[in-house]
Parts: sequence; C-alpha cells; structure tokens
Amino acid sequence: MTERHRDWHEKKPHVLMTYWTAIRTFIGATPYCLMYDMEAVLPAEVEIPPLSILMETQLDKAEWTKQQQEQLSLIDEKRLNTVCHEQYYQRRMARAYNKKVKPHLFQERDKVLKRILPIQDEAKGKFAPNWQGPFIVKKVLPGGALILIEMDGQIFPQPINSDMCKTFFI
Repeated sequence: MTERHRDWHEKKPHVLMTYWTAIRTFIGATPYCLMYDMEAVLPAEVEIPPLSILMETQLDKAEWTKQQQEQLSLIDEKRLNTVCHEQYYQRRMARAYNKKVKPHLFQERDKVLKRILPIQDEAKGKFAPNWQGPFIVKKVLPGGALILIEMDGQIFPQPINSDMCKTFFI
C-alpha cells in the first residue's frame, strides 16, 4: 500500500493513542493516566488480557474489592509523585535557562538606550525605532531598577527596569 497525504484520517487514531499513552518527562505520567487515574488498555491487551487482569478475574469478590480500595488509596500517592516530577523538571529548566542569562550591570554615569514598548506613544509602526535615548544613569536602585536622566539634565519621570535598557556605545 502506498502512503499518500490524503490518508491522514486513517492514521489519526494511532497518533492520538500514541500521544495519550506516551510518558511525559516533566510529570512522569501519561496524559491518559492523569485524566482517568488509570493506565490505558492497549488494543492488543483487549484481545489478549495481561497477566494482571487474568489474576484479578480468578479472585473472589471480597479480595478483588480489597485490591480496588488499595488502588484508590494509591491515587494520592501517584498525584504527589507527579507533583514532585513536575517540580524537579521546573527546577532543571530554570537552571538551564539561568545558565544562559547574563544580567546587565549598569553603573552611575553610564549611557544607555531605553526600549520603546508597543503600548507607548513613540511606537508608531513596523519601521519605527525600537530604542530611544541615549540617557545617563543617575542612580542604580536595588533589584535592578535605574533612574535615568536625559542628556539635557531632565530626570526621567519613573524608574526603569534594567532589563529594558542596553548600553549605548558611541
């Protein structure tokens, strides 16, 4: 059989099943398991049940009920495990991101350019400049804020985050 781009509708159920049953790295569980609190039964397992299902059918009702209650009590443990996986993943991602971030360290009397935000009046379209200035750093506040003055000595009305500035080179 030759595959054509028009056959996508025949492959859709297989793709969705693969997506729903694939374990996600950051949470350590499948989307199906998180939604329905159980693992998905694959189509092959419907025809040939796994050993765990065969063993459950041979148990009496009281024993089977007891096992189901134990499984229900493990749901909270699975959710807690998922939260731990997610926090670990977020810490890893933050560490990887923070390795690449280089903070801007400005000092007094540095010349800087200030970014023009799209919501400002100075942003007049696609070909308008993205930076305005130069300004002079009057004071560096804790937390990365800057008080700027214009070249003619007029103080800028509010402090600016140092992330919104870049060094001006002549």
